[in-house]
Amino acid sequence: MRFKSLFARSLSADPGRLHFAAHSHHLWPDASFDGHMQAWDDAARLADRKWDKVMDEVWPEAQAHVARELGSGQPDAIVFAPNTHELLVRLFAACSSNWPIRVLTSDGEFHSARRQLARWEEAGAAAVERIPVEPFGTFPERFIRTAKNGGHEFIFVSQVMFGSGTVFDRVDEVAALGMPGGPWVVIDGYHAFMALDRPFGEAAARTAFYLGGGYKYAMAGEGCAFMHAPPGFGERPRITGWFAEFEDLSLPPGTVGYAKDASRFLGATFDPSGLYRFNAVQRMLEQNGLTTADISTHVMALQKQLTESLNGTALDTADLLNPLDGSPHARFLAFRSTEAQRWYEALKARNCITDVRGDVLRIGFALYHDEADVDRLAGFLGELS
Repeated sequence: MRFKSLFARSLSADPGRLHFAAHSHHLWPDASFDGHMQAWDDAARLADRKWDKVMDEVWPEAQAHVARELGSGQPDAIVFAPNTHELLVRLFAACSSNWPIRVLTSDGEFHSARRQLARWEEAGAAAVERIPVEPFGTFPERFIRTAKNGGHEFIFVSQVMFGSGTVFDRVDEVAALGMPGGPWVVIDGYHAFMALDRPFGEAAARTAFYLGGGYKYAMAGEGCAFMHAPPGFGERPRITGWFAEFEDLSLPPGTVGYAKDASRFLGATFDPSGLYRFNAVQRMLEQNGLTTADISTHVMALQKQLTESLNGTALDTADLLNPLDGSPHARFLAFRSTEAQRWYEALKARNCITDVRGDVLRIGFALYHDEADVDRLAGFLGELS
């Protein structure tokens, strides 16, 4: 399958570039340009009235797309924000009034959560228990066992680990522990959303939160993060912006009210262009008959092609942290080696863009890659020492 024509603008912007960092900054399809321009045109044409269109048309369309992709069946449980960190702060502040909040997480979370939890811990706002992600094979069992033992108010774990690409495959089980009065279960799905098919079904959606966004595999760029907020959890968030004032009109004047849906977690004025881009990309996928499962099949074939081409290359000496085993898989391959930083720089010098995190070289695949791209990458890898 070849889909490069859907990304003509991004690919032609640097024709010599070989971009294998789709897990880091996914190239934007042409449809996102059209969506971005529509946002500008609406702002020019409607001026102050653009918010009627954003909140009455653009927002609910995006909610429906997210709910469908998650498999949650709850569009009105989706709220958007510029980034997931902003949502994490609102969520944590709403969780409990008794500090320190007892947190269970892993030692492999993305930096925004890792750093924020560490700072809250320093400030006495959180008491954090971190389960080591290694050995990877036993992590889900160890995490679930600790979560079931109780004693935590805030359980936070990634569905796909950003560093290793390993998959936490027991989301339903940990989600079932969630209760309105605590604990709250929060799944970081940034590397799962639109990489795994329907990663957060109706059962999990009833009792757990889910964070994700459009920057990675949704191909929509920045500014389009979202949270699934289950009904009955956090009905009066402490951090609240004026956009959340679409409240219960039966309340007396001067009362701080909240809607019953996920808009109770809304902040203040935001840039809606990310939602326009997201919707435009979703329509593009539908028009081309492409589902997340289809794209995953395309990507996994290319990943298999690369792993079968590594014999005799420098990466043949690295440890592949997330081997292909036929199970749902991250959109990137993670190779651990003491040479990872040097390999990354050598590839970048050839205008072959990958990504490195510490001693892990990450190679990310996307719809805009084909077999010839993998052959070219394998050629570059064969030149590494």
